[in-house]
Amino acid sequence: MPVPEHLSLVGADADEAVEQLYAAHWRQLVRLSVLLVHDQGAAEDVVQDAFVAMHGKWTRLRDPDKALAYLRQAVVNRSRSALRHRAVVERHVRTTPPGEGVVDGPSLGGARRDAVRDALCQLSERQREVLVLRYYLDWSEAQIAEAIGVSRGAVKSHASRGSAALRELLGDWWEDPS
Repeated sequence: MPVPEHLSLVGADADEAVEQLYAAHWRQLVRLSVLLVHDQGAAEDVVQDAFVAMHGKWTRLRDPDKALAYLRQAVVNRSRSALRHRAVVERHVRTTPPGEGVVDGPSLGGARRDAVRDALCQLSERQREVLVLRYYLDWSEAQIAEAIGVSRGAVKSHASRGSAALRELLGDWWEDPS
């Protein structure tokens, strides 16, 4: 998805471009990462790291108007890395009880938000990623497949199984938006 017209980044230097993108999209990218890593602080770190990396590679970006897509991809990839790192740490050092450090996601309210977040945590990593990308960012199967490195068929399978699991976990609260 190209950067909105008011954020034309063609010809902008790295500082100016990243500043504009940060002001316009930081909050949305943090929400995306929170849905994946379930931790506000970690999500903010992931997004900040993505912006820093993009700033350092700005001169190598072929199409500056695709910078937002690059950032989203970087946030998804870095969120996955954060989850893998967390799993390794938890395997070797159990310092906090499960569920501690989990914060409220920004997109739903109250008890429903908590129930959805808890149910998402019970899904496999792939199912959670596919559903978050599909319903939160409204990405196509092709975009999701490219972002997480699987086939479109695998995306369909993960979405179907994840939706079925959410229906079972949430009962009447889960309505598959597709």
